[in-house]
Amino acid sequence: MEINSRPVVVKRMPERVNARTAREFMRALQPFLVTDRPQLVLDLSQVVRLDAAGVEMLLSCMSAAHKRDGDLKLAAPSQQAYVVLELTRTERLFEIYETSTDAVRSFSGFLPNTMRQQLLHKRPPSMSAA
Repeated sequence: MEINSRPVVVKRMPERVNARTAREFMRALQPFLVTDRPQLVLDLSQVVRLDAAGVEMLLSCMSAAHKRDGDLKLAAPSQQAYVVLELTRTERLFEIYETSTDAVRSFSGFLPNTMRQQLLHKRPPSMSAA
């Protein structure tokens, strides 16, 4: 069984993420968020303005991915985007990588929760859970 057969989707965030652009971006992500075990990387390198609606959209995307046993990771946040994530104390909720490539590579060890549970129950007693 191939553990990471799902493609990782990388999407670049718009320069300005406000209520209107956040809704548009979320609509564009919907096809990826409704797949089984979505693996998404959002590139924040071009973001020059991120407001509360943008942070809420990021949290909604992460929640939607988790509900389908997937994950969402952030990559290359601009200084402005990172400051907003820090001020809202949401940076600790996301895995944040310096580059999109690093974020994509991080999925190579990705093991969905359902598969993790199956493997934990099949391990011989002598093996410790990692």
